[in-house]
Amino acid sequence: MEPVSIAKLGRSLAVPSVKELITKETLSAVPERYVRPDQDPPFISNTTSLPQVPVIDMSNLLSLEKVVMESELEKLHLASKEWGFFQLINHGVSPSVVEGVKVGIEELFNLPIEEKKKFWQQPGDMEGFGQGFVVSEDQKLDWADLFHLISLPKHSRKPNFLPNFPIQFRESIEAYSADLEKLANTILDLMAKALKMEPSEMRELFDEGGQTMRMNYYPSCPKPELVIGLNPHSDATGLTILLQINETEGLQIRKDGMWVPVKPLPNAFVVNIGDMLEILTNGIYTSIEHRATVNRGKERLSLATFYNPRIDAELGPAPSLVTPQTPPLFRRISVTDYFQGYFSRELQGKSYIDLMRIP
Repeated sequence: MEPVSIAKLGRSLAVPSVKELITKETLSAVPERYVRPDQDPPFISNTTSLPQVPVIDMSNLLSLEKVVMESELEKLHLASKEWGFFQLINHGVSPSVVEGVKVGIEELFNLPIEEKKKFWQQPGDMEGFGQGFVVSEDQKLDWADLFHLISLPKHSRKPNFLPNFPIQFRESIEAYSADLEKLANTILDLMAKALKMEPSEMRELFDEGGQTMRMNYYPSCPKPELVIGLNPHSDATGLTILLQINETEGLQIRKDGMWVPVKPLPNAFVVNIGDMLEILTNGIYTSIEHRATVNRGKERLSLATFYNPRIDAELGPAPSLVTPQTPPLFRRISVTDYFQGYFSRELQGKSYIDLMRIP
């Protein structure tokens, strides 16, 4: 039997386009459904004194000089343990491919609303324009428009999405998808090495795994302190690789009880550990809460690529990382059941992975 597609494991209620909302009328006040008094203020007064996300150099990780490679591998290990986030430079993905993706995503969100409707989320599905994790009609909404796309495995792709993109954008997405699959597998292999776990335990879970993309558009807002671009959450996935599309910042991560802004480096990816990797590593690597804030005068665009285990796999702590001194912290669960549970809830911090913990 063919494995179920991840697109069918979740659904989100239809919501208005925020870009359309602000295009139709000049907003002086934020509509009530977007006002978020429950959120910490987005502004941080003194960013110079805050710690910065570690930077990992991929060329050093792949160096033939053993000392250089081992030193960078230790940096990767510490970043994954202590931060759950790092910026990756010299990652090897072609600048022309990255530029093609950036241009295509900007054009996608600038399509007229009638054109966008061809790509709108359908009931009982997650792909296309819309939002995620909207489970009730009175739920507060994020100040964002999203486009969800399943890119791998290829048989899970929707026939009316990628084939209908402009040819240059389609080719860029295809090349980017293939390059990021290779990159994610390389990072995971290196992490397995750093953890001294059996390489097969990582490979068996992620080989021919799923890849989904979430294109994010955060419009400017007249009162950015009242809204949130994306609710604080940790990613359900194995690994997330984020590409900043334009110069506007907005990603913040929760570190030692503070919201720390991430200042993306030019030509770098921001990589973070997802809940599934925290489970597989038995809590050695941790997924970290993060959120997106919005700006008064500037829109922000980004592309998050999520790398997931095979949909028919079983998820749990790697046997080689479980010992009498380090008993399993998480129960075992099928990847399908894991995603079904995750997509049926609102995004709220690390509340979902907490359900997986063994009391």
